[in-house]
Amino acid sequence: MPLLTVRHITTYRYRHPVAFGEHRMMFRPRDSHDQRLLSHKLVISPSPSALHWSLDVFGNSVSRAQFSVRNDTLVFDSLLEVDHQEAAPMSVLLADHARMFPFAYDTDEMPDLARSIERQLPDPGHVVARWAHAFLNENGPTQTIELLTRMTKTICRRFTYRARHEPGIQDPRTTLRLETGTCRDFAMLMMEAVRALGLAARFVSGYLHVPARAHPGEAERHGGGNTHAWLQVYLPGSGWVDFDPTNGIIGTRGLVRVAVVRDPAMAVPLSGSWTGAAADCVGMAVTVRVTEDAASSIQVAS
Repeated sequence: MPLLTVRHITTYRYRHPVAFGEHRMMFRPRDSHDQRLLSHKLVISPSPSALHWSLDVFGNSVSRAQFSVRNDTLVFDSLLEVDHQEAAPMSVLLADHARMFPFAYDTDEMPDLARSIERQLPDPGHVVARWAHAFLNENGPTQTIELLTRMTKTICRRFTYRARHEPGIQDPRTTLRLETGTCRDFAMLMMEAVRALGLAARFVSGYLHVPARAHPGEAERHGGGNTHAWLQVYLPGSGWVDFDPTNGIIGTRGLVRVAVVRDPAMAVPLSGSWTGAAADCVGMAVTVRVTEDAASSIQVAS
């Protein structure tokens, strides 16, 4: 398995020392059969007076830092290493009844999937729903993987990626109209589209590895240098399968999962508050670097 190292540094700067409220972080990746966390080191400066770890309702690792000092800078430096298995599209094995769309989820799974099938945003005029249904074959059933692959590749090919540092998600109808957006906008569009077809989908926040050389036949990847977003769709037989419409990736190639949620607002990597004059805030800088290593290099684990 490739060994990926992620360095994620967020720096807040102020003109004068300010007081810091509680800060909530989602930096620690999820452990699973295809992604194993080897080590994680989190350094916060100034040092928090208390640091608490917990699991949210989705099983994501959440840390909360509290502070008792004032300072003119606040730095969060997360360094982690994961043993990462790249699941390819051909590894998606569907149950026989789910190979063709439409299909029905098992009744014992529906109570847990229901909220992930439910549309999260209004769709006046059924704009997103009509766009989603356009991917279905007119003369009979559609292969499920073909449907989701076409949707993923269409967004990647036709839509233009543009970084946007303001918080929040662009309305999917706006994304369709402009055919531009960020990775989180594209993920939200596809989530709402597959939900309109009755499929369960959830938002994924994490990191993207951009190799020095692209894989054969693969376009340049977008979303590196910052946190990245994509989605998962629940498919009987394979479970939650990753789709990255920003880069046209089906599977986990180059994708490091940190958090999976029903609503993107629940997966903000870092949030918090501070007390001081509004003019004291100078700004925030974020750097994310994902590298592939031959051997483990992190010695401190937490």
